[in-house]
Amino acid sequence: VTPSGPVHTLALNRPAALNSFTGALHAELLAALEAAAANPAVRCVVLTGTGRAFCAGQDLADPAVAPDLTPGAAPKDLGTVIDTLYGPLCQCIRSMPVPVVAAVNGVAAGAGANLALGCDLVLAARSASFIQAFTKIGLVPDTGGTWLLPRLVGRAQALGLALLGDRLPAPEAERLGLIWRCVDDDALQEQAQALAQRLAAMRTKALFATGQALDAAALMDYGQALAHEAALQRTLGASADYREGVEAFTAKRAPRFTDR
Repeated sequence: VTPSGPVHTLALNRPAALNSFTGALHAELLAALEAAAANPAVRCVVLTGTGRAFCAGQDLADPAVAPDLTPGAAPKDLGTVIDTLYGPLCQCIRSMPVPVVAAVNGVAAGAGANLALGCDLVLAARSASFIQAFTKIGLVPDTGGTWLLPRLVGRAQALGLALLGDRLPAPEAERLGLIWRCVDDDALQEQAQALAQRLAAMRTKALFATGQALDAAALMDYGQALAHEAALQRTLGASADYREGVEAFTAKRAPRFTDR
């Protein structure tokens, strides 16, 4: 964890294993995210990796998922791994009261790819790549992949990525709309921090409500979405921060939001 004023940077730190997930890494990341969510001084989180990878997905040598090759041994229950590890982590990121920016510094494969895609904004180094590696070991996309992929790039592209499991370079990921931006490698962390500082200066309740509203609208008709927007504006507009925003806009100065 690297705090920088209102921005907390969390770096996955198993570089020798390409930051692949073990039970211990799950626990550490979830605890760090929960601490950031509970800290009123934190207004944005940056998630990145150390070394040459963002996250290579699940460490297949982890006893929780490694098949027992002993004849007659019971198979591993991968559903329990999803329920107890990946599910809580994904839900935590999705429900964070502050924006989460993924700074993808290298390969993001399998669960690592979808961990990044589940963040609010994704910046990727030009040399980075995204791989839906699940079918290569006989599985389906998880870590929210089946929900995220078609919403980000449409069903045709989502199926191509998921079925074939090919490497998708970051520039192509940006072109498809899978990520927000692709930037030069040596500018990634600086630009991620600049983006996070920009978000941290904004009204966090409005940012959170915007993401929730976009997700909810996918299950609504047009009239329901209009009504939902009215309900959100009614709540957000009743606050001192709305008045501050209008006053700052009128005075042509930067607003000073105080909510969390």
